[in-house]
Amino acid sequence: MKNTALTETHIALGAKIVPFAGFNMPVSYEGVNIEHETVRNGVGVFDVSHMGEFLISGPNALDLIQKVTSNDASKLVDGKAQYSCLPNDKGGIVDDLIVYKIADEKYLMVVNASNIEKDWQWISSHNTMKAEMRDLSDEYSLLAIQGPKAVAAMQSLTSVDLEKLKFYTFEVADFAGIEHVIISATGYTGSGGFEIYCKNSEVQQIWDRVFEAGADFGIKPIGLAARDTLRLEMGYCLYGNDINDTTSPIEAGLGWITKFSKDFINAEALAKEKERGAERKLIGFELDERGIPRHDYDIVDGNGNTIGIVTSGTMSPSLGKGIGLGYVPSVFAKPGSKISIQVRKKAIPATVVKLPFYKG
Repeated sequence: MKNTALTETHIALGAKIVPFAGFNMPVSYEGVNIEHETVRNGVGVFDVSHMGEFLISGPNALDLIQKVTSNDASKLVDGKAQYSCLPNDKGGIVDDLIVYKIADEKYLMVVNASNIEKDWQWISSHNTMKAEMRDLSDEYSLLAIQGPKAVAAMQSLTSVDLEKLKFYTFEVADFAGIEHVIISATGYTGSGGFEIYCKNSEVQQIWDRVFEAGADFGIKPIGLAARDTLRLEMGYCLYGNDINDTTSPIEAGLGWITKFSKDFINAEALAKEKERGAERKLIGFELDERGIPRHDYDIVDGNGNTIGIVTSGTMSPSLGKGIGLGYVPSVFAKPGSKISIQVRKKAIPATVVKLPFYKG
């Protein structure tokens, strides 16, 4: 297992450390519900330095990105980021990622920790145009400072007007006494805030300054367990659960990041799938009675027939009810449709709902 540059700090803070995507990561400090509420109502900090960063540069950088990603990166301007995915050649997804345009001929791709090696090999294998590629994953740290009080708590640490940093934009600027830090409004919680990309040698100073600046705002460290409940309340996909090598972006509800105005890997097959309509769809559901849906629980119809599977599920700390995502035949996917979740020996009735679960 690898450590992040802050692993010893997390241990000193009493974090429960677990193996995750090849790293020792803090899963919780005080408990998932407390940490979840801290982010929804105040400000919390996640160490997500396990994520991968690839620098794609040179005159052919955009050509490579356009070929391997589903979204249209030609629409990006400097300081803008874009959610996208890497389609495979079999109808599924290699990974989902964020593409940042730093400058002309200079892009950053941020990928999931568990897929760093797989993604690197996949992108490299399609780099026939010989764009310059650098894997910066082992050199960089990433902090997510999330919550409605994040802007006020952190404004004293930077010359950037954080209030004006719109969702999916970023600036390369000073932060916590360090120059050339990426300050990015690309959070995964639905409660505002931003993310900080810096070198491993800089992250301890930034972490310490962040907690000093946030002390009056009740800032707390937050673990990966709360990150999962927060993203699930927003209906955000988690790779390995809700999307994988066998799920298409169309059935996963990611048609909005799949742009057929350009050519990309497997575009023709995905365009045909979109035209005829996906046979199954990723839905959000809420339990009508008490219970907690879990990953891999069966989704059943009114006659007890298995029609799908739960891909993510939890007891929502914000809503106080069981919520989840899962794939079902398209006929069951309309909001308001009635399904049931097989929780051990009991089929608990549930309703398909429009995402996100948490409306803010």
